[in-house]
Amino acid sequence: MTWETTLIHPTAKAPEGFRSLVPPVHRASTTVFDSTESLSDDWAIDRSGYTYGLYGTPTVQELAARIAELEHGTYTFITPGGQAAISLIDLAFVRAGDHILVPDHIYGPNRALVSRVLHGLGVEATFYPPTIGAGVESLIKPNTVLVWCESPGSVTMEVQDVPAIAEVAHRHGAIVALDNTYAAGVFFDAFAHGVDVTMQALTKYVGGHSDLLLGSVTVRSEELYRKLGMTRQLLGMGVSPDECSLALRGLLTLGVRLKALEASTLEVARWLAARPEIETVLHPALPSCPGHEIWQRDFTGSTSVFSVVFDAKYSMDAIRAFVDSLELFEIGWSWGGVTSLAVPQFTIPRSHPQFRRESLVRFNIGLESPSDLIADLERGLGVLGA
Repeated sequence: MTWETTLIHPTAKAPEGFRSLVPPVHRASTTVFDSTESLSDDWAIDRSGYTYGLYGTPTVQELAARIAELEHGTYTFITPGGQAAISLIDLAFVRAGDHILVPDHIYGPNRALVSRVLHGLGVEATFYPPTIGAGVESLIKPNTVLVWCESPGSVTMEVQDVPAIAEVAHRHGAIVALDNTYAAGVFFDAFAHGVDVTMQALTKYVGGHSDLLLGSVTVRSEELYRKLGMTRQLLGMGVSPDECSLALRGLLTLGVRLKALEASTLEVARWLAARPEIETVLHPALPSCPGHEIWQRDFTGSTSVFSVVFDAKYSMDAIRAFVDSLELFEIGWSWGGVTSLAVPQFTIPRSHPQFRRESLVRFNIGLESPSDLIADLERGLGVLGA
């Protein structure tokens, strides 16, 4: 062979026998086959082996297997982000003419997907009060096929009675989907509480360092697995093995990070709860949060995100000035990373409002010293008073 061809078809190989604690990063679009007879284009790697990079390399599949194991599921798909995971669930299980139930406190982009995209495709949706529990039965219709849950909910943090909702949904033949991002897939056992399909934004706690975008969808049912897989293939939801390798690394420290985040967040939340400027602290582990008793019953821990409702005497401009004055809290979306965040939530959409939106601020507590964070908040509250 010429040297140009040797560059593409080398015979030189590295010595065998290498072992590492770190999973290798397999990058590939084209997957090669041993013969034309074995050539296929099948997304189901468990059935046909590796056929194309879009459906996952060994790096992607290792992350999927580890998430499934962590959540006590059977099958997991990795998606390009948490919103992609939500979209995959909706598009796999819902058709024109169907009706779905969605909690009013659902993640904002999920709500927008329902209102803008699914509505345009002929899907009817009802946004139900998140604390309704078994009362959701009054909203079930003959064409209800999917019931979403998110517990705790985005921003307002209501904890849902997922087992009660699941029991009702299953009696009427509906699938139950849960956004389990808050619990990182470990503090709430979704399948043990009646959920059929669970998703996470791996961007948050599994990634843990605000440097990747990934999501996951996990099921136990073979039937649901096949529907999800076919839809994922046709939507072209490929993910980067490099980002999956970062998520695999994040899993190694997830336990110690969650323990530290839980302790620091509770310390800060309890301090804020004692401040006269704060009307309510919405943290699931505190009695002031709606559904706290359900959190005690169903959860094994809490994480880093919570919200506060400021006293009604403070204007939105005053609350913005408070957030702007903070030195250790950055202003930015998402949560679950090592850096503390503070974001006003004045415009969250709600059909059944329980709290004044113009007084809401959501916090993510990072890995800074809680005493430093509290000192920063105390300075900020001084600005608020002024």
